[in-house]
Formats: sequence, structure tokens, C-alpha cells
Amino acid sequence: MITNFKPSQPIGIFDSGIGGLTVAKAITKLLPNEQIIYFGDTAHMPYGEKSAEAIKHYSVKIAEFLKFKNCKMIVIACNTASAAGFKAVVKDTGMKDLIVNVIDPAAAYVVKNHYRERIGIIGTKRTISSNVYAKRIAALDPVADVVQLATPLLAPMIEEGFFNNKISQTIINSYLSKSRLNKIDALILGCTHYPLIKNEIKKYYGKKVEVIDSSEIVALEVKEVLTKHKLLNTDNAGKFGLGKKAQQFYVSDYTQSFEESSKIFFEEKVKLKQFNIWED
Repeated sequence: MITNFKPSQPIGIFDSGIGGLTVAKAITKLLPNEQIIYFGDTAHMPYGEKSAEAIKHYSVKIAEFLKFKNCKMIVIACNTASAAGFKAVVKDTGMKDLIVNVIDPAAAYVVKNHYRERIGIIGTKRTISSNVYAKRIAALDPVADVVQLATPLLAPMIEEGFFNNKISQTIINSYLSKSRLNKIDALILGCTHYPLIKNEIKKYYGKKVEVIDSSEIVALEVKEVLTKHKLLNTDNAGKFGLGKKAQQFYVSDYTQSFEESSKIFFEEKVKLKQFNIWED
């Protein structure tokens, strides 16, 4: 048991932008008594175009901010930061058992439930080219049959509000019909934007393929870790109270469009606050 923290302390969540709000939403839905503090590094997005060293630096700096904000746990709600910055964040914060990323829980879930089956992964070009999901899955199941497909149009399409319509379904179907994804048993949504098009992807596959929403898997992992370390907030009132006022959302570079887009990902209106952690 970790004794340095209390159940009433908040959960820190960060992403390169606002896509990680899908993870934040899944966590608040599963754990309504928990306060979250979210940080979107909109000043440096997209992380996919940055070097690994730069991503490590950004991730550590944000984690330090969340630790300063008294967070009992840190969730790296970004695939790129999870791949490049996870070890650096663990080392810098000293919170080894209380750092959760979006890749490992999904890899563990798919191996447990689809052992030695054909596993598909879709994500951004950077995530797919990094091969990070395939490596994590192979570490758990060396003979796993993993196929990957970069789907670069999906994230910007979602950010522009094009989903759950004929246009988005056509683009999604075009990607999923690629021969590379033939005969898969499960599909990992390897981008925090993709939970918003989960229903459209399920519509394409029907019941033949399990569509794995990493945001839901991460929320379950967060609950498991907090329970294990006796840090789950079971107080119905909570020290900070419930509802929107209890939650805090920060971005490193505020624009009105980001605040409007945040509603898409969190599924309700949020108030973004600009906080520049890059100024010493």
C-alpha cells in the first residue's frame, strides 16, 4: 500500500491536446466520485511531429505540474507520450505504481481475451510507425498475429466534427476494408480520438470483431490501481464535491475553437483555463 497519498486527492490526466478528454470522460463515468485535473499541451500539438526527446521533456514537465497540483495518480492519455515519455515520467515523479498509460492496458486486455488470434490496430501514422502496440503485445504473446494500419484522416475528421454521418462512415469503411485488416478477431482503437467513432466501426464489423476502446480499458485500469493501493475515493460527497465544478481543465495555449471542440470529446461543456507551464 502507498501511504503518501489520500483517496480525496485528484487524478491527473494529460494529452498533447484535447483528444485525451475521451479518457477523462471514461474515468469520470466509471468513477464519479473522483476529481480530475486535465492538462492538454495544445502549444506543442501534435506530438507526432516532435522528437522523442522533446516528447519526454514535455511529458515530464506536465507530470511535474500535475504532481504539484497534488494528484495521487497520473494518466498519460496520449499514445505518443505513452510510447516516448512513460519511463521518463515514472523516473522523474517517483510515482512508479501510480502512472498509467493508454497502451499497456489495451495490450494486456487483447492478449487476455484474444490469445493467439489475429489482432488489428488502427492509429495515427506516428503511433503505427512506432510499432509500440505490436511490441507490447509481442512481449505478452510472442506468437500473436498483429496487423496495423495507419488511418491519418480519422483524427482531423473527428476534430472537425465529422462523425456519425454518411461522410465519416464512408471514410471509415474505406480504411477498414483494406486487405491488411482481413480476418481480424479484434481491433484496437490506437488513438484517443477514435472512441467517438466506435459505433461506426462496430457498424462496419457487426459482431464479428471486438472493437477495443482503449479509453474504457484505461478507466478500468485506473480503478484497479486505485483500489489496489486503497486510494479509490468512495466518499459520495468527496472532498471536492461532484459535478463540473470539481473538475479542472487546463491547456498550454487557449483558443475559442479548442474550448468548443472540447465538448465533442468530453461530451459536455467544459471551461478550459490557459496555464503556461513553460515559463520558469
